[in-house]
Amino acid sequence: MTAKSLTISVLLKTRRTAMLDDTLQGIRVLDLSQYLPGPFATRLLADLGAEVVKVEPPSGDPMRFFIFLDDDGLSPLYKQVNAGKSVIKLDLKSKSGCDCFTELVASADVLLESYRPGVLDRLGFSQAQLHALNPRLIHCALSGFGQDGPASHRAGHDLTYLALSGMLHHTGTDETPVIPFPPISDYAGGQHAASMVLAGLLRRERTGQGCYIDTSLFETVLSWQSFGQAGVGRSGRNLEPGHGLITGGMACYQIYQTKDQKFVVLGALEEKFWQAFCLAVDRTEWVGRQHEKMPQAGLIKELRALFVTASRDSWVALLAGTDCCFEPLLDPDEVTGHPHVQSRQLLEPPRGQALPAEVRFPAILNQQIPHNRQPLREVSAQLIASRWQEG
Repeated sequence: MTAKSLTISVLLKTRRTAMLDDTLQGIRVLDLSQYLPGPFATRLLADLGAEVVKVEPPSGDPMRFFIFLDDDGLSPLYKQVNAGKSVIKLDLKSKSGCDCFTELVASADVLLESYRPGVLDRLGFSQAQLHALNPRLIHCALSGFGQDGPASHRAGHDLTYLALSGMLHHTGTDETPVIPFPPISDYAGGQHAASMVLAGLLRRERTGQGCYIDTSLFETVLSWQSFGQAGVGRSGRNLEPGHGLITGGMACYQIYQTKDQKFVVLGALEEKFWQAFCLAVDRTEWVGRQHEKMPQAGLIKELRALFVTASRDSWVALLAGTDCCFEPLLDPDEVTGHPHVQSRQLLEPPRGQALPAEVRFPAILNQQIPHNRQPLREVSAQLIASRWQEG
């Protein structure tokens, strides 16, 4: 074997063994958040190999009992979003709880919390006090509206953040907006917080110093409003629900009901895709109508009349070989069995109540599928503190 072929062999072997879950190996994360946004952020960090310790009050995270419960008394949603973590309970209003948390902070790399502004200060862990305990700490405060400003102390949930950001305005129809699902700001805010933590860790490598990150769910979805804000001060209704290019005003970018009361979606914005669709369904007269004035109520009505003549799966079969941005609208059970989903292996069906359905980290590193997450573990706070002190 030549030196060059040996080098290539070593590189290929390294690529096969490198995994996403060793990316943050050795990074310790304290998670003081509850419900969905913060825990989703720290689960992303756990997926990348960080050791995440979720700190809950004695009564536990309310997400434990959210919507429905398994036989073990816990919500599968709670178990899913906290998979791969160690869970401890501390009363931060007690001296013993504060003492233990102080020890943990001193050894942590990251603290992520989702309190309203001022709560952590009142517990004795202000930004200045945390910095004094650990100057290298990356402290991410993920709140509803940010740490200051007129709305900073207001309560909120996904729907209220979407409303105030303007995002909800663009949903639904002229008559009424619709409630999106899943909660957009919760997932978006969590993912943004995880990105900021990674940026903080990278910055620490360069400077040797920790940092304080003030980010919010509201501002995350507000930052997604480049489309909406681009229309401010302009005439016309090109971004209004039911009137715009991608808000329901065009026949080529639309949801259609089929004969069996199911749905399909057409996203043929480009002329080549629209032409391919029209030819496939034998409607050549539609080719030149793609850019009719919006809203294209007449053309949309014609397409609706076409799609209700056959079942969803019949349309899928007919258009299977046509490159026209067409897909069936699937329910969650159907997603699990979809050939592409199965091929990519990024979604696992439930493995009993202890291991609910799992959507793996959405990236494949060097052809390696991410590992299944381990179930959350409830452990002693003192055990974690002692182990972290030992290094």
